[in-house]
Parts: sequence; C-alpha cells; structure tokens
Amino acid sequence: MLRTLRDAFKIKDLRKKLLFTFLMLVVVRLGSQLPIPGVNRNYFTQWFASQQANGAFNFFSAFTGGSFERMSIFALNITPYITSSIIMQLLTIAIPQLEEMQRDGDDGRKKIQKITRYLTVGLALFESIAMAIGFGRQGLIENMNFLNTITVIVALTAGSAFLMWVGERITEKGIGNGISIVLMINILSRVPQDISTLINQFVTSQSNIAKAGVALIIILAVIVATIILVIILNDAIRRIPVQYAKKVQGRKLVGGQSSHIPLKVNTAGVIPVIFASSLMSIPQIITSFVGKTPSGVFGTILGMLNQNNWFNFRAPVYSIGLILYVVLIIFFAYFYTSITFNPIEVADNMKKQGGFIPGIRPGKPTTEYLNKILGYIIFIGAVGLTIVVLVPVFFNGVFHASVSFGGTSIIIIVSVILETIKQIESQMVVRNYKGFLND
Repeated sequence: MLRTLRDAFKIKDLRKKLLFTFLMLVVVRLGSQLPIPGVNRNYFTQWFASQQANGAFNFFSAFTGGSFERMSIFALNITPYITSSIIMQLLTIAIPQLEEMQRDGDDGRKKIQKITRYLTVGLALFESIAMAIGFGRQGLIENMNFLNTITVIVALTAGSAFLMWVGERITEKGIGNGISIVLMINILSRVPQDISTLINQFVTSQSNIAKAGVALIIILAVIVATIILVIILNDAIRRIPVQYAKKVQGRKLVGGQSSHIPLKVNTAGVIPVIFASSLMSIPQIITSFVGKTPSGVFGTILGMLNQNNWFNFRAPVYSIGLILYVVLIIFFAYFYTSITFNPIEVADNMKKQGGFIPGIRPGKPTTEYLNKILGYIIFIGAVGLTIVVLVPVFFNGVFHASVSFGGTSIIIIVSVILETIKQIESQMVVRNYKGFLND
C-alpha cells in the first residue's frame, strides 16, 4: 500500500488528486470542531455521556467522528446522505419511473443523484428540527427562543449539505468515493481514543507486568484477526464459469471464449449491519429524546435492543436481542442483494450474447442455478459479516471493553482503504498504458 502511494505521488495528476482529497479531509475535521452558536457544549457532553452509557448513541458517535457528541456544525455529518441513498435504492424497486432512470445510463444516474441531494437536505432539515426542539425543551440550548432555535436548525442542515458537497467534490476531483472516504476519516478519528481507552483499562491498570503483557497481546490479536477476516470477506469471490458459443459473422467464425461471472461472497457489503443497527437503535433514540427512563416490560425490551447488554452472563435475558440482531443482518443481506443483483436479467443477457454456464441450459435453468448459488454465498457472507460485527460486542459484554468503534467500523475502514488503493492502481495502469502508446 505504501509503495502504491509513493509511486502515485510521482505522477503529477495523481499527486494533485491525493493532495486535494487530503485538504478536503482536513476541512472535514476542522468543521467537526466548530461549535453551533447558542449551544451549551459542556452540558450536552454530559448528557451524551449519560446516554452513551446506555448505548443509545454509539452508532452516531462513530459515524460522525465525535462531532455529534461535541454538537458541532457537522453534528449530523453525512448520515442523512447515507439514509437518502438507501431510501432511493429501495424506491428504485418500488417505483417504475426510478427503475427506468437507473437503466438510462449516466443521464438517469445524474437525475437519481439530483433527487438524492434534495432528499438529503429534506432529511437533514427534519432531523435538525427534531434535535433543536427535543434538546431545547430539555434546556440543552442556551436561552432558547425562536432565533436561537432557527440558528441551530440552519447550522445543522447547512453542515450536512456542505459535507455532501465535499464528498461529491472528492469523487469528482480527488481519489475514491468521496462519501465513503469522509465516513472512513470520521471513524478513524475515534480509533486512537478508543485504543487508548482499551490500553488504560486492560494494560496500564494491571499491577502484574505479565498480565498486562497478555492483555496487550490479546487486544492486538483480536484487532489483527478481525482485520484479516474483513479482508478475506471483502475479497472473497465465487466465479461462475461462462462459455460463449461459436457463431459465423460474415466469413469469419467468432466466439468460443471462456469467461466468468464474479459473485462477491459479501454481496451486500456493510449495508445489512447499518440497516439492522439503525432499526434496533430507533426505539432507544426516541426514548432518549423524550427524556424519560423506561421501566417494566418496555425497559426490558429496550435493554434487549442495547448491544452493551449482550453477552452479559449476569443478565442473560438481554441477550435475546442478539438473536434478533443476527436474524436482521441475514434478512437484510438477502433483501439488499435481491434489489441489486437480478439473476433473470443476467441469464437473459447471457442468452442474447450466446453465453451459457457449462452443464446448465440457457434461460430459466440458468436463473434457477444462479439463485441457488447466490443463496449459498449470501448466507456464508452474512455469517462472516455477523462474526466480524459480534467480536467487539462479545468483548464489550464479557469484559466491559466499551469503545465507539466496532465490527461495522472496521469493515468500513478496511473496505474503503482497499477500494481506494485499487482505484489508485487502476489510474496508474491507465496512465502507464497511455504513456506506452504515446511512445
């Protein structure tokens, strides 16, 4: 990876793109420190700490790089954009007009992107109003009045819209997917603090040097093993062989080539985890905004939805939520793959081009075969994804290793880094190829 970056800096165009990406990320981190006018940040930090102890906002803390906790102008960050993108992908299946736009190539994608931008601003505005009113009623906004409330709403909405613009500029003038890179840098900004917390809790607090050394080795081993598993899961591909029949074009016999359909084992990426985590955190977030402490059956249910209570042997009833979480991840893995990969369309395209899977007849048999293979690899990918996500949750529940980043964060970091490196390498190959032709 370091060699790739070093070689990329030798190429003028790539060097400009890398520097532009770096400067944009500096702007992102600086904006995460700017406070919203009229907000008592000290009081809000204390309020957030009490909520974080209940596990309500760990998800947002990691994804916003701590800007939500500090109540900066980037408190909402790019979460409205991520939500809007997911909504648009789901609506593409339900609304024929959007599905037609998606098939129109670049023009259709630009229209969908434009709608996504408007939806992002709308969601950011809605969330800003909810936060301003909800926090204001609890006294979290100093001197709450109409002007101060509007100021908070405008600052939060503008901050989210600005980050969306930054992400798009990185995609256009920088390297990699801008939104993914912004999300990655937010998560990375929390990692040093979390690593320091782990070391202070399990290493420096030990009076015995041997125990401290063993604890340090276990921490490093778990982190390295998780990263390796994520890399394997990210790169694992099932190749479906495809053979193209020979045919006569004019006086020539063409075709007969062999190819393959690459099916990723983790076909849905980190989306199932985001869906499942968001769905299970909604009741906790609503309860926290209301400001009431749940009790009775409802309190037990909220405890089951809280990841911090899982793998707690003193209160095993709360681990029932773990079963629901695993079921949701597997369900969303199948659901998301079903809307992004269409076996019928793939089989039809193969048939039109004279291609077939050896031993499988074209048409419906090919569709059924692809569905069968897809069903296997989705389950394997979902199980691998679940293991990666639950490793930090297990250590949190058993050893109370409370950190804001988890399996979801590691998956995002590793995936974005690998994808960005691949884009850099591909652009280097293209430029070397052009240089060879010019020579």
